[in-house]
Amino acid sequence: MQPPQVPKDLPWSIQLRTRWSDEDKQSVLNNAVYLTLLEESRLQFAQSHELLRTRNFPFLLAQCNLHFLSPGIGAAEVTVSVGVNHIGTTSFTQLYRVEGPDGTPWAEAEALLVCYDPATNRPVPLEAPMRAVLEAVAVEG
Repeated sequence: MQPPQVPKDLPWSIQLRTRWSDEDKQSVLNNAVYLTLLEESRLQFAQSHELLRTRNFPFLLAQCNLHFLSPGIGAAEVTVSVGVNHIGTTSFTQLYRVEGPDGTPWAEAEALLVCYDPATNRPVPLEAPMRAVLEAVAVEG
C-alpha cells in the first residue's frame, strides 16, 4: 500500500486536543484516535463552511488511508490540516496532516468521501455550494 501523497501546505487547519487516556500501553497515541481526529476535523471543516444541513454529514466515509509518521501522545494540542485533491461527480478526496505541539508530523491521511441521499442510500452529485467550498481548498497531491 502506498502512503498518501500529502503536500507540505494544506489550506485549512484546526487545533484539537488529545486526551491523556488516548495513549495505549506503549505510551503512544492509540492508532484509532487518529481516525477520531480526522473525523473531528471533517466535522469542524463542514461546520465552518456551512456544509451541514442538520447535524448530519451530506457524505459518507468510503475509504481511508492513514500513514503513521511518528508516535503521538495524549493530553496534547495537535494541529490537523486539511485540503482536497480530487473532486468528482459524487465524491471527493480529502488530505490530512496531524502535527504534534512542536510541529512534528504524527500522521498523514487521505479519505474518500461520497455524497449520498439517506432516503435512497445511493450516491448523489455534489451540490454547487459544496463543490465551491471544496474547490477553494483544492491542492495538488
